[in-house]
Amino acid sequence: MIHSGLPAPAEDQTRSAAPPTAPLPSAATAPSRPRPAAARGERSRTEGSSTPLGATPVEGGVNFSLYSRHATGVDLLLFDNVDDAEPSRVLPLDPVRNRTYYYWHLFVPDLQPGQLYGYRVHGPNDPDRGLRFDATRSLLDPYGRAVAISSQYDRRALTRPSGPAGPAMKNAVVDVAGYDWEGDQPLRNPSARRIIYEMHVRGFTRHPNSGVAEEQRGTYAGLIEKIPYLKELGITAVELLPVFAFDPQDSPPGRINYWGYAPIGFFAPHAAYASDPRPHGAIDEFRDMVKALHRAGIEVILDVVFNHTAEGNEGGPALGFRGIDNPTYYVLEDGDGGRRRYANYSGCGNTLNANHPVVRRLIVDALRYWVEVMHVDGFRFDLASILSRDESGRPIPNPPVLWDIESDPVLAGTVLLAEAWDAAGLYQVGSFVGDAWREWNGRFRDDVRDFVRGVGGAARRVADRLIGSPEIFRHEQREAEQSVNFVTCHDGFTLNDLVSYNAKDNAANGEENRDGSDDNRSWNCGVEGPSDDSAIERLRDRQAKNLLAITMLSLGMPMFTMGDEVRRTQGGNNNAYCQDNETSWFDWSLVETNADLLRFVRLLNARRGLRSTVHEEHRVSLTDMLDRADASWHGVRLHEPDWGDASRTLVLEARLKAQNFRILLVLNAYWEPLDFELPPLEAGEWLRWIDTGRPAPDDIVDPHAPLPAVAGATYRAEGRSAVLLVSAPPSPAGSS
Repeated sequence: MIHSGLPAPAEDQTRSAAPPTAPLPSAATAPSRPRPAAARGERSRTEGSSTPLGATPVEGGVNFSLYSRHATGVDLLLFDNVDDAEPSRVLPLDPVRNRTYYYWHLFVPDLQPGQLYGYRVHGPNDPDRGLRFDATRSLLDPYGRAVAISSQYDRRALTRPSGPAGPAMKNAVVDVAGYDWEGDQPLRNPSARRIIYEMHVRGFTRHPNSGVAEEQRGTYAGLIEKIPYLKELGITAVELLPVFAFDPQDSPPGRINYWGYAPIGFFAPHAAYASDPRPHGAIDEFRDMVKALHRAGIEVILDVVFNHTAEGNEGGPALGFRGIDNPTYYVLEDGDGGRRRYANYSGCGNTLNANHPVVRRLIVDALRYWVEVMHVDGFRFDLASILSRDESGRPIPNPPVLWDIESDPVLAGTVLLAEAWDAAGLYQVGSFVGDAWREWNGRFRDDVRDFVRGVGGAARRVADRLIGSPEIFRHEQREAEQSVNFVTCHDGFTLNDLVSYNAKDNAANGEENRDGSDDNRSWNCGVEGPSDDSAIERLRDRQAKNLLAITMLSLGMPMFTMGDEVRRTQGGNNNAYCQDNETSWFDWSLVETNADLLRFVRLLNARRGLRSTVHEEHRVSLTDMLDRADASWHGVRLHEPDWGDASRTLVLEARLKAQNFRILLVLNAYWEPLDFELPPLEAGEWLRWIDTGRPAPDDIVDPHAPLPAVAGATYRAEGRSAVLLVSAPPSPAGSS
């Protein structure tokens, strides 16, 4: 419970008979600092300042500022407890004294960090004009730094027009100054060595067998406990599924929103992921996690959702943005019913009006906050193509918000990853605006899946994916790491399920298996779901290794998903967004069960850590890199690649001229062993590093250990296997 007991000024309206109680220990006195200019002087003491937006502790109290162009009045609501349905104090803002332009502001003396608050915003409720004011609702601050959610919160009650709805979500005043970073800064790891591990904060340690203390399971603190595992795994960046505060009830009845793609604010870390329940607990615990990951050399990338909010469509609840200034924050459709309906390019009921000047500033301010105050290293933008749409929903060639983000000096050097499509069919992989964005390569995922499962005609497409997808990206003259290569992510099958199921099984989601994609490009290896057949399981292991090897060995920036390294399963559920249970959690018993696959992944990752960064330091483009690599293609016979529709083989030979080093990647997606002719070497012999057709530990050799020599003029690749031969042991200084 969060409490605040303060004397009420004479001009406020007191609205609760509940006695105030003592504040929590975290509600420390705000440190002395300059007060905003408009709050100085006796006459303007309660007027406050339009800047900064949000609730800001200053000398002698707290300054509040909120933007609303169409509001006719604003009340600041102060609450004593998170479970309170009614405020203990209501402070009306005078539309003359407490408004500058469209900014409503107020300075409240003697207020302390830890105070719970919200807003009541007055104005016309005229959906045909896009206006949805409801002065019976307490609303969240778009710039709120902390969000508190009562155990009695009821999302569905808030969808009813007016009337009692129980305790609303509340913001808490927090002082973000004073945290001891101990010299920490964002890492700026080289892209050439970056390996992204997409993971869920809660799901990573929530399982009872995680070995984490019960009170820390599923939290930022719990993740800290598992950093040694991440370090040994060899990843260099974690990409965290959404950690912005979100509505856990934005889900089918009886289920919980697990993924978190339902934001209610863009500045506050999700409080349920913190073991510390105090108002600033999530902020400091998140920063502890970032600092600990940085000490291990691991970057922190956040999956951010600036394309929609948890307020849903026209039947959804008013949680904040909708009731504060609906036509500012959302893209609205113009139709026979006026501006009543929300554009739905997100597939989640509404679309954030990202290129409106006020929303643009909100997005950039939020990103700056996470970099400057929280020290994160980068962002992955969910459905990023929505940010290229204007206020009417039309795609525009130079979206202001995307250039604002890229050109912002605070964000310079920050990792920017785009999911360059949206739910309405806009697909921009290879054409996403800007010079600094890296793009999730959905075509890499689809083509590699097709090839590995044995679909004919995929060889030519996979050849392009192996060398950085130049047919997609070459025209931009960018670095090879512009392509983020992956075969699995949170959205879809896990790696285990990709090789174990032909069809999704999402019945547990309560939508009669209608949700989730039917285009999985998976193959169950002969049996649907779990199997006791050892031959089936060996084949599934091999297929998993093939997919991982291709991802890690291709030019680009590799990413894989939490638990893929130990064959984590979701039982065929390819859309587990509402499964906060063992369906989604990391099962730590698999670390031992699938130790051979884990070893394979660790050694794959270790090899990438030896890559040269020279091309990155000298800004060598993908085109120049390919020219220098002197790549050639073969089939079963030298210089005879098979690009036909029936082809299931591919051989890439690359000569790294500067290092006098050659590699030979052999991919056999055919179901029988094949003998491949080997290119002759000027000196020495071919050495084997990887052969997924061999049982562990011969499937991969430690890159620091001697590699076994290959005898003869041919090499037999087992059916459905990947082989990598090298002409000499890679050196740390010169390999790529």
